[in-house]
Amino acid sequence: MTTRLFEEKEHVLYYLKYRFSPPQKIQDMIFNYIHQKLDKPYELAVDVGCGTGQNTKILASHFQNVLGVDVSEAQIEEAKIAVNFPNTTFRVSPAEEISVDDESVDLLTAHAAVHWFDIGKFMKEVDRILKPGGCLALFCYYPPREVHYKDRSEKMSKVISEVDNLLSKYQHEKMKLVRTGYKEIFEVIPYTNKLRRDGILTKIAMPLAGLMGFVHSLALFQMYRTAEPTQAMELIKTTEERFLEIMDVPSNETEIEVCFRYFLLLASKPKEKQQCNL
Repeated sequence: MTTRLFEEKEHVLYYLKYRFSPPQKIQDMIFNYIHQKLDKPYELAVDVGCGTGQNTKILASHFQNVLGVDVSEAQIEEAKIAVNFPNTTFRVSPAEEISVDDESVDLLTAHAAVHWFDIGKFMKEVDRILKPGGCLALFCYYPPREVHYKDRSEKMSKVISEVDNLLSKYQHEKMKLVRTGYKEIFEVIPYTNKLRRDGILTKIAMPLAGLMGFVHSLALFQMYRTAEPTQAMELIKTTEERFLEIMDVPSNETEIEVCFRYFLLLASKPKEKQQCNL
């Protein structure tokens, strides 16, 4: 069963405000891949673990219909408000039981989500709903380790690494799949036509407040906050103060660059029926 997180209203609002859409490099790699495997028009894409729709909305201009599903009702309610395209719908649903027809999906995506699923059951569902030749795209990022601002990048990066090291003590066991770049998930994808790309570097400009909001939205931080609520909120406060001191600026709206390293799994269901090791 999908691990249930990201469901409290406050957490959902942080997720909506501070999580970002996948970088252009990832989008290009996914769409180039599907262009090689399927002919247009593309009828249906499903974004699983869609959260508040940051990835779902990217799919809307490429497919006739897009469905975003998430186990969290609170996330889906916010997604319906945030993403208002006529060809896009959202539905509360576990990743392992998606209410679409057999062999009806051209592309199934999951952005920073698949590690929370029951991987075995999810892969069976992927195989059920993908069309022959349909594509699977699973992607995520390692915890940010580099923060850039003028000539202060080394000191800034040291601070964010210290935050990651602290939060890693509260790591859910499923987060280990992220730390290894989804290598174990790649191995159980039931198709021979698959590839894994690691170290896809992207820099995202955001205000310092955006970085702190992103940290606040992380599952690791929420687990820390559950265990040590006072210390967790103090961490956010003192970390921001440390950044402001290093930057020598008064405002957390000062823009910085945060470096993320993505990894991406791509796979295509065979066009001819074959035995899949599920």
